[in-house]
Amino acid sequence: MSKTKPNNRFPFQRAHASIFALAIAASLVGCAEEAVVEKAQNLRPPVMVAHVDSRDVIDRIKATGQLTAKAEATIAAQVNGQVTDLLVREGSAVATGDVLLVIDPERRALEVANAKAQVAEATAELAVATRNYQRTQSLSKQNAASEARLDEDRTRQSLKRSAKSGAKARLGLAKRALADSTVRAPFDGLIARRHVSVGEYLTPGMALFDLVALDPVEVEFTLAEVDSSKVKLGHPVAVSIAPYPDETFKAQVSTISPTIDPRTRTLRVKAELPNPGGRIRPGLFAHVNLGVSKRAAAVVVPQDAVIERADGAVVFRLASSERVERITVVTGVLGEGWIEVKQGLNHGDIVVVRGQDRLDDGVMVSVRQADGQPAGPSAVALSGAPRTSGSPQ
Repeated sequence: MSKTKPNNRFPFQRAHASIFALAIAASLVGCAEEAVVEKAQNLRPPVMVAHVDSRDVIDRIKATGQLTAKAEATIAAQVNGQVTDLLVREGSAVATGDVLLVIDPERRALEVANAKAQVAEATAELAVATRNYQRTQSLSKQNAASEARLDEDRTRQSLKRSAKSGAKARLGLAKRALADSTVRAPFDGLIARRHVSVGEYLTPGMALFDLVALDPVEVEFTLAEVDSSKVKLGHPVAVSIAPYPDETFKAQVSTISPTIDPRTRTLRVKAELPNPGGRIRPGLFAHVNLGVSKRAAAVVVPQDAVIERADGAVVFRLASSERVERITVVTGVLGEGWIEVKQGLNHGDIVVVRGQDRLDDGVMVSVRQADGQPAGPSAVALSGAPRTSGSPQ
C-alpha cells in the first residue's frame, strides 16, 4: 500500500489570505480616516488666498473743482443822479483807475461851490463872534462889561465855531460826492456785464457793472480730511479743463482753509493759475492733480482682501496652512484691483481674498483653489500660494 504525501499548500494559502485581509482592513481604516479628515475640512469655511506682493506706487492726490476769478466785484453807484456819460462796453478791458461812467458831475460841482460858500460865510461869522468876545473880555477886566454879557459872547463864539466845522464837513461830503460821480475801475479786469445806460437815473446802491479779473484766476477745490495734511502753501497743482483736453495748466496752492468743514469733512483749498492771455474763463469745471509722491517696493494686496469693520480696515492672514489671524491694517493708494497696505502686513504673507466675511480670529479654514477643490499643503506654502490676481505693474 502506497503512502500519500501531505499537501503543504494550504498553510501558505491561509497565510496569504490573512495578509490580504489585513491589507483590506488597513485600507478600509485609511479610507475611513481620509473620509473623516475630508468631512472635517468640508465643515471649515472655504477660502481662497493670495500672496502679499510689492510694487512701486505713485500717490496722487486728485480732486475736482471750479475756476473762479481771483478778483470779482459788482460796482455800484455811490451817489444819486443821471448817467451823463458811459465810457465802456461789456467785454472791455480796463485798468485800475480807468473812468467807466459819469453821474451828473455838473450838479456835484455846484454842490461843492455851495459848500465852499457856506464855509466862507461860517468863517466870517466866527471871526466877528471872536472879535466881539475878545472886546467883551477886555471890558470885563475893566469892570465895564457884565459877566452875563461875557458869557453870551463866549457862547456865540462857540456856536459860530461849530457852524464852521459843520460847513467844512458838508464841503468834504460835496467833494466826495463829486469824486464818486466819476466811477472808476478798482482793479484791472474785464467788464463782464453792464447794468445801466446813458440817461438812466441812479440811486445809491444800484448795480452799474460786473468787473472780473482774469489774470490770474483761481481753482477752488476740496480735499478729504485724510489728505488735509498733504497740501501746503506753494504746492504745485496740475489743472485740466474741458476746453483744452490736451493741455495741463500749472498752478500753485495760494489759500488753505484753517478748518475742516464739519458737514462734509473736507478741506477747502485754492490754487492760483496764471492766465496772461485770458484763455481760461471763470466758472469752468476743473480736474486737479496735486502732484505725486512715489514709494518704492510698497506692500500691496488684492483689493478683495481688505474688508471694512468697525475698528477699521481688516485683513485675514494665514498664521498656518489651516488657521487664520485677524489683522487691522492701514491702507494707502488704491489701484485697479489692488490696494497698498502701509502697516500690518509684510512681504510674503498670505491673505484671504475670498470667504473672509464668515471668518474670525483663529478660525480653522479650508483653503480652496480657483475651481473650488481643496488646495494641497504645497499650495499654501510661503513659496507656492496661488495668486488670484496678476503681478502689479
